[in-house]
Amino acid sequence: MSTILIVGGTSVVGLAAAERLAASGATVHVASRNPGPLAAGLTAHRVDGHDAEAVARLAAEIAPIDALIVTLAGSEGSGRLADLDLAVLRGAFEAKFWPTLTVLQAALPHLAEPASITLVGAVSAHAAMPGTARIGALNAAVEALVRPLAAELAPHRVNAVSPGLIDTPWWDGLAEEDRQAWFSAAAKLLPVGHVSSADEIAEAVVLVATNPSMTGSILNIDGGVRFARF
Repeated sequence: MSTILIVGGTSVVGLAAAERLAASGATVHVASRNPGPLAAGLTAHRVDGHDAEAVARLAAEIAPIDALIVTLAGSEGSGRLADLDLAVLRGAFEAKFWPTLTVLQAALPHLAEPASITLVGAVSAHAAMPGTARIGALNAAVEALVRPLAAELAPHRVNAVSPGLIDTPWWDGLAEEDRQAWFSAAAKLLPVGHVSSADEIAEAVVLVATNPSMTGSILNIDGGVRFARF
């Protein structure tokens, strides 16, 4: 039976991936700063991704880890260049990029041989959408880890999933009517005709985490938003 560690696993995508993996029979550990109630079959741990010692302790406790999935969020940083606030951008990197590296380094000695490592970036790393340069730089930095680490850490496999627009609570700041209007307008512009669900992204996360022949890959599950004009 595989042992899976998902850091950031109480977020929508991470949680959906955790539930899929648990349903397949894996032993799934979910680490988060604020773990809430989880579905049966998932084990929650209160761990901050910035805390290398805490991550290492958890990893050692559940080792050997067959799959490490890092789904830390970093949503700050949208906006046009003229209004660029470097403090906000630094905060976004502190929320996602640096703890991602911290988790990788702390968990590495406790991975099975071989194991898979899966990161989650975002389409902003690839798309040419005005107002996304800051958050795009953040996600590009995360995704830039994939190929060199796939070579460096072999036979461990390293991959990433790059989602696009997702129907998640991230949009809850909008009034429900405005949220639905935005999703409806966006769906008409997307080649697939709909905004992605968290479970659709989680399906891709599970694929790259478990497929033994996939490494050094960044899987775009973005509904074709790279080709749409918003």
